Amino acid sequence: MIGIVGGGIAGLAAAYRLQQHGYDVQVFEASDDLGGLAATYETNGDRIEKFYHHLSASEQTIIDLIEELGLDDDLDWPIGKNAYYMDGVVHPMDKPWEILAYPHLSLYDKFRLGMLTLDIDVRGGIPKFDSYERLEDYEDVPIKEFVVDHTSRGVYEDFVEPLLDGKFGDRKEDVSAAWFLGRIKFRGERDLLRGEPLGYLRGGFGRLIDALVEAVGRENITTGVYVTDLETEGGDVTSLTTDATESAEIAAADGGTATETHDVESVVVAAMPNVLEDLTGYECDIDFQGAVCALVTMDEPLTDTYWLNIGHDAPFGALVEHTNYIPPEQYGGDHLLYVASYIQDYEEDLWQLDDDEVEDLWLSHIEEMFPEWDRSSVTNFRLARNPRAAPVYERGYLDMVVPYDLGDDIADGIYYAGMASKAQYPERSLNGGIVAGYECADRISGKKVVVSPGDE
Repeated sequence: MIGIVGGGIAGLAAAYRLQQHGYDVQVFEASDDLGGLAATYETNGDRIEKFYHHLSASEQTIIDLIEELGLDDDLDWPIGKNAYYMDGVVHPMDKPWEILAYPHLSLYDKFRLGMLTLDIDVRGGIPKFDSYERLEDYEDVPIKEFVVDHTSRGVYEDFVEPLLDGKFGDRKEDVSAAWFLGRIKFRGERDLLRGEPLGYLRGGFGRLIDALVEAVGRENITTGVYVTDLETEGGDVTSLTTDATESAEIAAADGGTATETHDVESVVVAAMPNVLEDLTGYECDIDFQGAVCALVTMDEPLTDTYWLNIGHDAPFGALVEHTNYIPPEQYGGDHLLYVASYIQDYEEDLWQLDDDEVEDLWLSHIEEMFPEWDRSSVTNFRLARNPRAAPVYERGYLDMVVPYDLGDDIADGIYYAGMASKAQYPERSLNGGIVAGYECADRISGKKVVVSPGDE
């Protein structure tokens, strides 16, 4: 049997792939819910993710999996309108003429930024195409240095820096240009006349989790148990030990036992690196950000934009109005808005506030930004927090990623598919989780690892 620690999308993808290779698997998940960061809320219609998600057309592995699981007819590609909020004005930023009309960059700044997004290096006066294909070449370059050199100081100070403040806070100076370029590539597949198509699974990505669970088999998944120990013998992993959480102990109250040992051929740790360290002692130096994300249910829309970047000092980094992307009819006519912020330190005020305090802070600031908006239209405010929602993609990040195969570092038969794997570089995603799960499964089976185009 192959044991899999973690029932998020990486763990489920590893289990699915291993079964395709003919292995027996058992997934162990500490919580009572599966899906990790793809967990969902109920609404008056379709379920919706607690943390916003969408796909890029380049994320071929998840697209292929959706097709394999028979959900491809429900994968839609609506246009996600983008805009930039600056000085009390929402500036659309999708179509060429909208970008040209943006008043806070000079025409020269816009030209240089446009060339960068098209993968064209115009330094020296001679255009060089496909100049930014190898993100690793910029792994040790600070974002500010890169943007000023490859565009202009105005682009950095008046466009990029406010976004970095919202995303990385006081860690912005540490982040590499490779992350920045990867972000541009992910969000750069635009129809010049319409905008940016982004993939969304009708009914929510919870349906993908459900389909994976069905494919793997619920009998091969155990929830409500912690993996507390991995045993090795002669340099090989031999067993893992689980300890039931409270909910499982209640279920096993009639003579059941909370602790069990399972013989395993291999183990895939599809969890955060702190779990790997607790089980094996392997230390990962990657720092992670926490995330605070609200889903606001409203009677009326706030804007007509899907993704609104905030270009001033706000207590949140972005406003993502989901029902300007997916019709509100899918949610019983409600309008759904994500309000999101990252935290770099658990001592930050935002992390210390209780849910009611966050609600008042955020809704009060939205009222200041949009004086015609009335918070009485809010019918529900739900807040999700995750202490390790995303890595900080600092310079030298690739030297810190955890290998898929940890045979040389810990013991033969131990593999890693969590968020600190290379598949989640230079940005974490559902697609990256699936790729990581597949990479481990293919190494266990001895199959040649095939990475789909766009996933490298």
